[in-house]
Amino acid sequence: MEHYNFIVIGSGPAGRRAAIQAAKLGKKVLVVERGCRVGGVSVHTGTIPSKTLRETALNLSGWRERGFYGRSYRVKQDLTAQDLRARLDMTLNHEIEVLEHQFARNQVTTLRGDARFKDRNTIEVEGEQGESFEFSADSILLAVGTVPFRPDYVPFDDKQIFDSDGILTLDHLPRSLTVIGAGVIGIEYATIFSSLDVHVTLIEPRETMLDFIDQELIGDFTHQLKDRGMVLRFGKKAEKISKLDNGMCEIQMEGGRHIRSEMVLFAAGRMGATSSLNLEACGLESDARGRIRVDPTTFATDVPGIYAAGDVIGFPSLASTSMEQGRIAACHALGMRAHEPPKFFPYGIYSVPEISTVGMTEEEVMERGIAYECGVARFRETSRGHIMGLNTGMLKMIFSLKTRRLLGCHIVGEGATELIHIGQAVLNLKGTLEYFVENTFNYPTLAEAYKIAALDAWNRMPVE
Repeated sequence: MEHYNFIVIGSGPAGRRAAIQAAKLGKKVLVVERGCRVGGVSVHTGTIPSKTLRETALNLSGWRERGFYGRSYRVKQDLTAQDLRARLDMTLNHEIEVLEHQFARNQVTTLRGDARFKDRNTIEVEGEQGESFEFSADSILLAVGTVPFRPDYVPFDDKQIFDSDGILTLDHLPRSLTVIGAGVIGIEYATIFSSLDVHVTLIEPRETMLDFIDQELIGDFTHQLKDRGMVLRFGKKAEKISKLDNGMCEIQMEGGRHIRSEMVLFAAGRMGATSSLNLEACGLESDARGRIRVDPTTFATDVPGIYAAGDVIGFPSLASTSMEQGRIAACHALGMRAHEPPKFFPYGIYSVPEISTVGMTEEEVMERGIAYECGVARFRETSRGHIMGLNTGMLKMIFSLKTRRLLGCHIVGEGATELIHIGQAVLNLKGTLEYFVENTFNYPTLAEAYKIAALDAWNRMPVE
């Protein structure tokens, strides 16, 4: 049995960052990956594919130019699934090559196979050809990610009825699509296909969506979706999904409504990929959704020497936060000092339009009883917005009346996930309204919206 200082199960964002951190500390590291190539869900079916699909859709459809040339404008008249797939394959191959090079350069050993615990310090790996290996380790990190939730009443076939992994394999663009689930994944795919002029219906059993986002942004976002023809069916759940003889799918809704579309995407949640790990052998338990409980500072589980990071531990389930979780977990596992995870981190939703947020929402500020003022800027108020043909998009900042510090920054619109980092830096450095008012921003840029929003708040705040 070969012994390692650190074994990582899973090579997604948390696993890769943890393994490389441990290797840079001079430790002997093994990464076990069950997929055909390294990268995990993030590279193969999650973050990178969905964002690549989004970028390809916006470029080939001419979406970004329609503010100038009208809704009928298209860069490529007859878009196909193959057009979307071509760019995706190139991007994935590049990501995998970079990751394989990082592992090789840092002397991280990788092994393809299914891992399961034998005891708290030992794992068994079933290899590609059915062969079995055993390894022991001082510390083990679980970074196995998640798999789509697939309830029994949904007849998945990966031809007409997909989950969020299978949707990447579709062989043609449908004329109509129903998306069940208005979480982050459902919203992203619903808006991407809508930008390709596919008629999209979005179903969500709750009355609201994305409740952790500032509700003023959600109001603006919802208006944009309805304005371009998306149908939102909230407050009723889908009870039955069936395929009809005419090639269509039918969704029977609670309350009697029937919805028909050519394809269906079921994106109502994901589950931790822990079912095959034999957690009982090491004394760990997962919750009903396969997630593992950890200490939020060290990412240690209830079993000494075993850590978990990434989507398998639940919210926020972001590639960016997973990377930091993995790195911090590796440091703690190997007895090294590590900073605490930052209190405020940016959350990006790669829908069309993008949404990004950092800090407290207006609802959270009110709940805490903090005296505050808001400033709002519309992208159409900036020169850069006019140059780009933007008719929509907004930036909102929330400031404390007592300290004048920035409490939250929220953006919906083109480039939101890039712009948010200005707000993130000021927030974490405890900056105030005066930073935005007194500093100069490049002209013309969308970042000017920060100064416009700050002046909007300043005009209504008491003079010191």
